[in-house]
Amino acid sequence: MQPLVMQEWPYVLPPCPEWHGAAPARHSGAAHPLPQVRSALAEAMPAPPADGAGPSCVSPRAPSSVAGPQNPLEMNLCWNEIKKKSHSLRARLEAFSDHSGKLQVPLQEIIDWLGQKDEELSAQLPLRGDVLLVQQEKETHAAFMEEVKSRGPYIYSVLESAQAFLSQHPFEELEEPSSESKDVSPRHRIQNISRFVWKQANVASELWEKLTARCVDQHRHIERTLEQLLEIKGAMEELSTMLDQAESVRETWEPIGDLFIDSLPEHIQSTKLFKDELSPMKDGVKVVNDLAHQLAISDVHLSMENSRTLEHINTRWKQLQASINERLKQLQDAHRDFGPGSQHFLSSSVQVPWERAISPNKVPYYINHQAQTTCWDHPKMTELYQTLADLNNIKFSAYRTAMKLRRVQKALRLDMVTLATALEIFNEHDLQPSDRAMDVVEVIHCLTALYERLEEERGILVNVPLCVDMSLNWLLNVFDSGRSGKMRALSFKTGIACLCGTEVKEKFQYLFSQVANAGGLCDQRHLGVLLHEAIQVPRQLGEVAAFGGSNVEPSIRSCFRFSHGKSAIEASQFLEWANLEPQSMVWLAMLHRVTMAEQVKHQTKCSVCRQCPIKGFRYRSLKQFNVDICQTCFLTGRASKGNKLHYPIMEYYTPVRGQKSTWLSRAVALRCSLPSPCAPTQWHQPSCTDCSSVLASQPCSSSWERLLPLTPWQQCL
Repeated sequence: MQPLVMQEWPYVLPPCPEWHGAAPARHSGAAHPLPQVRSALAEAMPAPPADGAGPSCVSPRAPSSVAGPQNPLEMNLCWNEIKKKSHSLRARLEAFSDHSGKLQVPLQEIIDWLGQKDEELSAQLPLRGDVLLVQQEKETHAAFMEEVKSRGPYIYSVLESAQAFLSQHPFEELEEPSSESKDVSPRHRIQNISRFVWKQANVASELWEKLTARCVDQHRHIERTLEQLLEIKGAMEELSTMLDQAESVRETWEPIGDLFIDSLPEHIQSTKLFKDELSPMKDGVKVVNDLAHQLAISDVHLSMENSRTLEHINTRWKQLQASINERLKQLQDAHRDFGPGSQHFLSSSVQVPWERAISPNKVPYYINHQAQTTCWDHPKMTELYQTLADLNNIKFSAYRTAMKLRRVQKALRLDMVTLATALEIFNEHDLQPSDRAMDVVEVIHCLTALYERLEEERGILVNVPLCVDMSLNWLLNVFDSGRSGKMRALSFKTGIACLCGTEVKEKFQYLFSQVANAGGLCDQRHLGVLLHEAIQVPRQLGEVAAFGGSNVEPSIRSCFRFSHGKSAIEASQFLEWANLEPQSMVWLAMLHRVTMAEQVKHQTKCSVCRQCPIKGFRYRSLKQFNVDICQTCFLTGRASKGNKLHYPIMEYYTPVRGQKSTWLSRAVALRCSLPSPCAPTQWHQPSCTDCSSVLASQPCSSSWERLLPLTPWQQCL
C-alpha cells in the first residue's frame, strides 16, 4: 500500500506579535445591552467641529442656570439619524456574532477530533515482534490513514474560512480592562472573538500537521519493522536447518579413544575443515542477533515464540562451537601425546616411582613420587653424572675431560652412530640454515629418527625412548641450561657430531662446513660462533677453564695465523690448525685417542701395579730401561715404591707389533709447554730429525704412539 501523502494546508495565520497567549473570553452571541449600544453609538458618532460650526443634533447640555430653548425640527432630524446608525451597528454586530459562532464550533470539533485520533495513533504503539501481528497493525493503520485522509478536505475548508474571517476582522492587542469595570466594550469583544478564532485555527492547524506527519512516520516504521521481522524469520529458519545438519555430522564422530593413532592427523584436518564450513552459520547468527537488537532499539520486542526460537538457536550454536573446539583440542592433545611425533612414547624411559612430565614449553622434567621432588635431569642421567665424579682423580684435564665424554658417549649410544648417518637425518629434517631455532619437539623427532636408523643399519636392539630422552637431556644441559625449550640447529648438530663415532678429522671438516660460506671460506665471526658452540661441551662438565674458558678470541687469532693475512680461512687451513690440537679443541682429539685405546691390550706388565696385560694407554719410559706404566697409574700419578717416573715417556694407544725391536720406529716426538693466554697451541709435531738421537734414523708415524714431553704433565692441568 502506498503511504498516505497529506495535502499541506495553504493557510498562513496572521501574525500577532502583541498577543502573549492570554485566553480570550468566549463570545456568548447574546444581544448587547442598551448601555453598551449607547456607548457604541457615542463612539460611532462624528465629533463636533472644534469651532462649533456646522449642524449639531444635540447641543451640549447648558448649565442649569442657563436653559435655552430647543428647536423641535433639529431634534427630530438628529434622533432619526441616531436611530439609523444604531440599526446599522446592531446589524453589523449580529452578523459578526453569527459568523464567528459558525467558525468556533467546527474548529473546536476539529481540535477534539484530532486529539482523539492522536490518542488512537499512540495506542497503536509499540508494535509486537511477530509477522502476523505486524501485518494486522499495518492493515489497521492503513484504514486509520484513509479515515484521516477523508477528513482532510473538511479540515482544509474550515481553516480556509477561518483565514478569510481573520482577514476581514483583524485584531490587535489591546489593554486589558481594569478589574473594576464590569462591562466590556463591543470593540474589545470583537477583538477577543477574533483572537479566539485565530487561536483555535492555530491549534487545529498544528494538530493536523502533527497527526499527518505521525501517520507517515508510523507507516514507515511498520513497513521497516515488517521487513526486519520477515528477514529474522527467514534467517532463523535457515539457521535451524543448518544447525540440524551440523548436529547430525557431530553425532557421527567417533570417541577419541577408539581412533587409530595414525588417523589422528586426518581427523584433525577434517575437524578444521568442518569448523571452517560453519563460518556462514556464524555470520548468520550474528545478523539475526543484530536485527533483534535493532528492533529492541526501535521499541519493538520479539514475541514470546520468536524470542524462544532465537534463544534456542544461540544456545545450539554455542554448544556446537564448544563441541567442535573441544574435539579439536582432544585430537591435537592425543596426537601430541600419542602421535608419531609425540613425547608420550618417552614416558617409558623412566620407571616407578619416577614419572616423566612436560612443561608448557615442551621441556621434559621428572617427578619422584616417593621423595615428592622434581628435577630437570633424567634419573639415569643423574646416575651417569655421579659416576663421572669418579674420574675427578685424573690429574690431567685433557684426559679427564675425554674420559668423561667417553662415558657420556657410550651411555647415549652415540658411539655407534656414524657421522654419515647423522648427516642423512639432518638433511631429512631440513636443519638448514644452522642459525634457525629448534624446539624440543623437533629435537625429539631428529633423535628418534637417528636411533631408529641405528637399529636398521646395525641390526641391534636399541632402547629408543631411553636413548632419545637421555640425549635430549644432555643436549639441553649443554646448549639450553635455562630450559627455554629452544636451541640453534648449529648447537644440535655440533653436539651430535662431537659425540658420534667418527674420525676426528671428519668431525672437524663437517663442523667447519657448517659455518663456511658458499665459497668454502669462513671469517672470524663465524669461526667464533663455531668455537663458542664447541666449548659448551667441556663447560657442561666443569672443565672449561683448562681449555681457555669461554673466551675464544685467542683461538681465533691463532687459527687465522694460517690464513696468510686474509680475512677468511679455507678448510685445509682450519684442519692444519686443528691437527695441532689447539687448547680450545684438544679435548675432541683426546676423545678420539681414548676411544681407540679403550680396547687395546699391551702384552707387558705395569711396573707400578703389576697389571698384565696393560689395557688402554701404555706409557713407556725412554730414560729408564724396561719401565712400562698402565693408564690408571699414569693418569692418577701413582709410581713404584722408591722410584719416580722420569721423563721423557712414550704413550701407546694402539697395539705395537714387535714391541721389543720396532716400537721406536712408530714413535712421534711431541712437546708440551704451558701456553700463554694467546698461545696458538700446546702441541706440535717436530720433524724426524728432532728425535734422531732417540729413533736411530727410523721413520716417524703419528698413527700409533706419542712421545710425551719432557715437561711434566702436571703443568698442563
